[in-house]
Amino acid sequence: MKVTRQDAETWAGCFSALGDPTRIVILNLLSTAEAPLSVGEIVDAVDVGQSTVSYHLRILASVGFVTVEHQGTTSRWSVNQRCLTYLPAAAEVVMGRSSRGSPWAGPQPTTRRSHKVQRPRKERRT
Repeated sequence: MKVTRQDAETWAGCFSALGDPTRIVILNLLSTAEAPLSVGEIVDAVDVGQSTVSYHLRILASVGFVTVEHQGTTSRWSVNQRCLTYLPAAAEVVMGRSSRGSPWAGPQPTTRRSHKVQRPRKERRT
């Protein structure tokens, strides 16, 4: 199967989102959690700051790996169950091991974006 340019751009964004160890840890945490987690619960589990976790969650959400449910003032994050199917399928298609076509079913995640989200600035010591 030949990969279309549009699918290649979408999959590149997905694979790029996995290019940071903290995002992989967060995605694994959410994939194995029994219920959606708050940012605070994720911070406690991955031992990085709240602003860093929020930054990584935005990137994971931009490619459709995670979803957020707002409950009052709390945001609860969970893995997008479709990513458990479409990510392995995308790898198989890209590597020419499957002729299933696009693994996307229904609305697709956002196509590739630059992941240059503003990082939190470090405070200068005086």
